[in-house]
Amino acid sequence: MNTSPDPAHDAFAFQLAEDLRTISGRLKRRLREQADPGDFTASQKTVLLRLEKDEPITLSQLARSIGMRSQSLGEIIVALEGAGQVQRAPDPNDGRQTLLSLTETCRHRIQEGRATRQDWLYRQILGSLSGSEQQQLANALTLVRRLVER
Repeated sequence: MNTSPDPAHDAFAFQLAEDLRTISGRLKRRLREQADPGDFTASQKTVLLRLEKDEPITLSQLARSIGMRSQSLGEIIVALEGAGQVQRAPDPNDGRQTLLSLTETCRHRIQEGRATRQDWLYRQILGSLSGSEQQQLANALTLVRRLVER
């Protein structure tokens, strides 16, 4: 790790940051293209992914965790509930509260979407990169992982 002030090194690191941001955005868009055209809105995806991680959870807890007002979130939940993706159940510890969770249908849909995107990426790697390039990619991912997990 280089900590000395070096304008050339700083410019190089800045360009790397820009390239990585741009490429990761393109990859995200390409993966999104593989999704079912009837996929969810960005807000709905945020809610579903948070529910998948933290369920069961109350509406107010969910709103706080994603930085949204409960009223706005309520509209999203109603739409997802109507689409059979989210379900409500009474909180066994506090009858005044309602807990939100994903339906089995939604869990299955999320898994299928991930599998579709994973398969597309796998085919791209297999069809576009040689064995040594795949190893270079693995090495680069180790470095990217270190950047994100720091």
